[in-house]
Amino acid sequence: MYTFTKDSVAGYKNLRVPFQLIKQNKQASSLAVMLPGRGYTVQGPLFHYSTGVFLNKGYDVLHVNYDYNTVQSESLTLEEEIKQITQDVNSVLDQILIDQPYETYTLIGKSLGTIALSSIVDRISLENAKVIWLTPLLQLDYVMDKMLSSSQNGLCIIGDEDPCFISDKFEKLNEKENMQTLLLPGTEHSLNYADRPVDSIDVLKKVITEISNF
Repeated sequence: MYTFTKDSVAGYKNLRVPFQLIKQNKQASSLAVMLPGRGYTVQGPLFHYSTGVFLNKGYDVLHVNYDYNTVQSESLTLEEEIKQITQDVNSVLDQILIDQPYETYTLIGKSLGTIALSSIVDRISLENAKVIWLTPLLQLDYVMDKMLSSSQNGLCIIGDEDPCFISDKFEKLNEKENMQTLLLPGTEHSLNYADRPVDSIDVLKKVITEISNF
């Protein structure tokens, strides 16, 4: 039903950046780009079910499978980390889009992946993309500034028990005309309840429904 291509490109300091492209059997005009967190991979439920949503809508889906859980990555300064993520993600997109530019794009980043989102939203080819910010790092000016200045339609989803949640910054996003927001009371950085796993499934359903509708 789908074609799976796994490959890698040279990124920051020539380190390889793995990715997987899941393609429809027929030519797709839309691409969903998924940018995971440091410890939350594309196998996590938010990305797993989002992948299914987009494949069913006729999109190709790109998973950028960078791994920043290495000693080398964890020793970087924030400035170096942003430089690494920017180079890695743009290198993957350059490789994918050289052969097949798409007509429409949806970009999804979670946590650290919102730094990656911030690094690509200004690409000319993505100026009309839809952008989904899952548990964004609101404490980082780099991310917050991009969320506020981006011209694309955006969706921001976060929980108020997430250490990245900052109420006054979230309120600024809530006031932005082209930004939809969803605050999930009581949920943590993984958009789960700490001690209510069954109820967390309901949250997952709500988030995936919101993404699908967006």
